[in-house]
Amino acid sequence: PAATLAAARRTVAALPPHSGSTDRLRAAVTAAAAMDPLRFDLAPEAVLSSARALIPTLVGALPVVGEGKIGTEADGDALARQLWPRLTARPADAPALAVLDAALTLLIDHDLAASTLAARVAASARAHPYAVVSAGLGVLEGPLHGAASGPAHRMLQEAVERGSAVPVVADHLRTGRPVPGLGHRLYRAEDPRARTLFALLEDVPQAAGALAAAREVVAATARQAPLPATVDLALAVLSVGCGMAAEAGETVFAVSRTAGWIAHALEEYGERPLRIRPSGQYRGPRPPQPLP
Repeated sequence: PAATLAAARRTVAALPPHSGSTDRLRAAVTAAAAMDPLRFDLAPEAVLSSARALIPTLVGALPVVGEGKIGTEADGDALARQLWPRLTARPADAPALAVLDAALTLLIDHDLAASTLAARVAASARAHPYAVVSAGLGVLEGPLHGAASGPAHRMLQEAVERGSAVPVVADHLRTGRPVPGLGHRLYRAEDPRARTLFALLEDVPQAAGALAAAREVVAATARQAPLPATVDLALAVLSVGCGMAAEAGETVFAVSRTAGWIAHALEEYGERPLRIRPSGQYRGPRPPQPLP
């Protein structure tokens, strides 16, 4: 809806210049929620209608890179094409758009990840869909979740600038820092999402240097511990190769996972309310006197 998009853009534009993409997305969700008086209708059709409007609103509210203003898109443009100018000032080509489109698809859902669990807890309390997405975004910003591609981006950028990933990996190991973009707790072998994106990145000439650096990172660390690549490393190859900011992967993650959170919310709305309610057990000192 035009009015919702306009409200989201005004809200995002009012944020400080140093605001990150997730700050902007959270503000856009809040603005979209305020514009929807029917947001408390949790019927499946109403929730789906809200989601169909919300996801392109999130993308459309982000500023265009390098222009300092909001761009416009033609009706029916694919979401990847709408998102591209919000990530980089470089023109889009078909192979690069194919990678971004695949990333938006692959990141929609990943079992009960931390942000998804938070979204389901919110839905269990019958929070409306916008609040569910806000809950997910709050967790997604953690450096061990949606923001994990940022350190991988900076590592690959340094490797490309220095002409080799080996000294960069050595610096991480020397200071006791984990090498970003490697090792996923759910996968013994390579993250299948990363494998798919790496294959598509082969067709993106501008990403060749970053892709070679990523493979060198994997090979260098394999000498001590075989830590396979994760999807965060693949996102970093895309962002470094296509001139995007370090937080670009986090933006892609957030926009994509919004669809997954809504899907989980739809399931949770059909369950018993407040079923996700852990109980605590007090193990501290006994009170000095019996409680009345």
